[in-house]
Amino acid sequence: MARYYFLLLFLLVAATVSKADAEKKLSTDFYCSSCPNLLPTVKKGIIKAINNEARIGASILRLHFHDCFVNGCDASILLEDTKNFIGEQTAAANNKSARGFNVINDIKANVEKECPRVVSCADILALAARDSVVYLGGPSWEVGLGRRDSTTASRSAANNSIPPPFFSLSALKQNFANQGLSVTDLVALSGAHTIGLAKCTNFRAHIYNDSNVDPSYRKFLQSKCPRIGNDNVLEPLDHQTPTHFDNLYFKNLLSKKALLHSDQELFKGGSTDNLVKKYASDAAAFFEDFAKGMVKMSSIKPLTGSMGQIRMYCGKVN
Repeated sequence: MARYYFLLLFLLVAATVSKADAEKKLSTDFYCSSCPNLLPTVKKGIIKAINNEARIGASILRLHFHDCFVNGCDASILLEDTKNFIGEQTAAANNKSARGFNVINDIKANVEKECPRVVSCADILALAARDSVVYLGGPSWEVGLGRRDSTTASRSAANNSIPPPFFSLSALKQNFANQGLSVTDLVALSGAHTIGLAKCTNFRAHIYNDSNVDPSYRKFLQSKCPRIGNDNVLEPLDHQTPTHFDNLYFKNLLSKKALLHSDQELFKGGSTDNLVKKYASDAAAFFEDFAKGMVKMSSIKPLTGSMGQIRMYCGKVN
């Protein structure tokens, strides 16, 4: 009899664990029946936004990255500050630099017209990031869906979790490892900097203090970003094709023409040099590993099942 009860208890626990695991899994066809027009609606919104401003594609990708690295991909970065609430938008890595909130809000409004209170902001952001990369010439990947939205956010967690532009290679490795991402993921996902811009405040130290910068590139950047002033001047992360997703970012690393200190750290005689060389010579390999890395990153600690909520407006809880 004791063995019977033990077996019954084991089966109940196993069933509970199995159910919990099932709830955590994301599925590419999650909204197949409940919101069949979701994917074309998001894609249409992204194409419209990028055609209006080519830079916004990089901003949406960055928004997704900064969301996932802070307590998982739960759309917490989209929550706006109120008198009684301080979220992630004013964290050091996001304050006056995170962009694209209006694009996600507009897409969410259109999705709500199609299927009210069904699709999470977190899923919309994940799809929007993928569609941005594809429209700018990059690879595609299957986006798992079924995330739910958080009801809170943490500025302190954002300050501690999002890697800053002054990080060393060892710090970058640890930062990505903390999210369950490998060194290959680190190098491949850093390739997102083949699109987008960065402020003078983020690359000033690199061009004045670091030795591994191409002299002509350093001189050019110093003319745009003096030691004092011009803090908000923007320069392309990939100075050749900043609105086209390609592998020139890695070729620039080989030439010591990275805009950020953290980027050049990937190629300075260390353990990641071979990956940088590989991606610089083989765009297809970069695209493949970037897509795999995005699938992994987009799956960091999602809220699923009955956790969180489906926000009606992405900027505030229901």
